Amino acid sequence: MTKKPLIAGNWKMNGGLAANQALIGALLQGLDTPSCDVALCVPAPYFSQLKALLEGSAIALGAQDISARPHGGAFTGEHSGAMLRDFGVRYAIVGHSERRQYHGETDEHVAAKVAAALASGITPIVCVGETLAEREAGRTEEVVKRQLAAVIHVNGHCLSEIVVAYEPVWAIGTGKTASPEQAQAVHAVLRAQLQHAAGDHAAGMRILYGGSMNAANAAELLAQADIDGGLIGGASLKAPDFLQIIAAAR
Repeated sequence: MTKKPLIAGNWKMNGGLAANQALIGALLQGLDTPSCDVALCVPAPYFSQLKALLEGSAIALGAQDISARPHGGAFTGEHSGAMLRDFGVRYAIVGHSERRQYHGETDEHVAAKVAAALASGITPIVCVGETLAEREAGRTEEVVKRQLAAVIHVNGHCLSEIVVAYEPVWAIGTGKTASPEQAQAVHAVLRAQLQHAAGDHAAGMRILYGGSMNAANAAELLAQADIDGGLIGGASLKAPDFLQIIAAAR
């Protein structure tokens, strides 16, 4: 089953009104008709600005998180799926390692957020990945399968609608990158797990690599059989680099 690669930028806690406008202007000027799907997951205060700047373009708007709670509840600081949809948000990063580490998100909490995104018509980009200690202990496969299993358990009926991102925690923002072979090995494990849960639909599901993919290593990583795109951090804040990664995704 053919599927378009997805290149999704994650701005993390970066941005500013003037800087955003300059970055989007440079991206749109350099972007013809991409061979892949493109998204930018930006901080919530900039949704309105980005919705206007990206109107009619090939770049979709994404969020960096979504509440598992229902809309209208007394949950100060949370952003419901309905709120995100008001701004045309099409993707939401769920379960990023920084959310798991700094905000105590459990596998079960992540699964609930995935369900909330799907119920709102938003495609969740579900992050899984191991720490350096877990990799060195030979637990990589155990960890990523456990994290994905929680999502499958709650969302198995609509599993084909999610995107998975493998982001080895030891390679996020460190400049270290899993080798293409290391990344492919884990992607193959995840594909097999999805195949078991979703059957033939798994072949059309996208699994992104999310550990320090950049302009220099994107082509080699994206050439691997089970790597269907990238979740891009720092390089998504630099128009030339992000455009080069997009061009490598075919």
